[in-house]
Amino acid sequence: MSMILRDFGFTALIVAAAAAAGAQSRPEYIPFAPTTVKGALFRPDSGPAPHVGVLVMHRTLNFLPHIANTELARRGFLVLGMNSRFDNNDTAIHWEDIALDVRSGVEFLKRQPGITRVVLLGYSGGGPTMSFYQAVAEKGTVYCQGPNKLSPCGNNLAGLPKADGLVFIDASPGAVGALRGLNAAVTDEAAPRMLAPDLNPFNPANGFVPDRPLHYSEEFKAKYFAAQSARMNRLIDAAQAMVMSMHEGTSTFPDDDVMVIARAEGARLMDPDPTIHHGTSKPQKFLRDNGTIVTKVVDSILPPVRISEAGNATFDAARMMTVTSFLSATAIRSTSSMDGVDWCSSNTSTPCALRSISVPVLFTAMGASSLMWDNEVHFENAASRDKDFVVVEGLLHGIIPCGFCGASEREYANGAKNLFDYIQQWINKRF
Repeated sequence: MSMILRDFGFTALIVAAAAAAGAQSRPEYIPFAPTTVKGALFRPDSGPAPHVGVLVMHRTLNFLPHIANTELARRGFLVLGMNSRFDNNDTAIHWEDIALDVRSGVEFLKRQPGITRVVLLGYSGGGPTMSFYQAVAEKGTVYCQGPNKLSPCGNNLAGLPKADGLVFIDASPGAVGALRGLNAAVTDEAAPRMLAPDLNPFNPANGFVPDRPLHYSEEFKAKYFAAQSARMNRLIDAAQAMVMSMHEGTSTFPDDDVMVIARAEGARLMDPDPTIHHGTSKPQKFLRDNGTIVTKVVDSILPPVRISEAGNATFDAARMMTVTSFLSATAIRSTSSMDGVDWCSSNTSTPCALRSISVPVLFTAMGASSLMWDNEVHFENAASRDKDFVVVEGLLHGIIPCGFCGASEREYANGAKNLFDYIQQWINKRF
């Protein structure tokens, strides 16, 4: 997502979670090791003792107050909302280590009296987190090691306990999101203010019109997507060269170094151009606000988002990380950012992980989100024989009704309830 949608979505999530948390009594704080890993355990306030535990976690966001915790607890499940060791720390993240924190949560839930099944719930960036964990748990470290991996995992991930099912809510596809955000017109990282005219998405000659939905030509889009890949591949080569110099003892630091990528956000063509994967490519299940389900090609009702060269040039549109965190959590090889992605070059890749998962999986996409097409790709890549995909009408990525999508929020007021009712029924039918 663009910076605007990302910030709005997560702010909306916090508001929705806070409102739901007020209706849930006495969640229990659960500390883990290392001390930065923590959880909040939500039990049903009434009804029979739960036999299914649900683990909810993102790679870096605070998920202790996530709306799924309260909504699923009130529907009869034992829910553990967790924060990883990289809570609020995207800069120095080491992606593969997050699986150790997921393992702590899975093992904790399995130890709880009466729990016979554990389901992983991956919302947004939790999608890559949970799918990676389950792929390694099912296939072993062979999944996350090998010469094709930009950041191979360690043998400390051997023997992860498997979950029994996975639920995805508007899941991110992983590092490819960073790839698609790059301004492809930057051809020299030392001079990011200089944009190649034929690749500049803000150049009127390429189809840019301020303050209007954009419709870039097919020729420009193909050229731009290929150039995004070329830029990411150059960044990967530079990062790997820095790692080599660390090993050789010729770098400034022996263990890691800072890496700053200018114009890393705010140039994603999908944001202003609604012709680029703005919905499903095939008929899919569509959960209407009135609770009925129809099957059709679904278009996202999210309006186009304006982009600007001034915004793209700011520090806020840059990514600041370490060489390790870049290769681990942000880098992915490709020839085209849209349809030429080497999915398994990155351990963050949701589509790659799903090819190695056999347990039942449910994919849900929000009807006012930019991730609908990606979640259809996830569904199609899933190797599980038992898989399901549904789009929920009117909800933003933050799991709240869209009030600026051409209708009032009241028209989508049942969206969140419908979503969690569907998840409840899906879990209960299988476990």
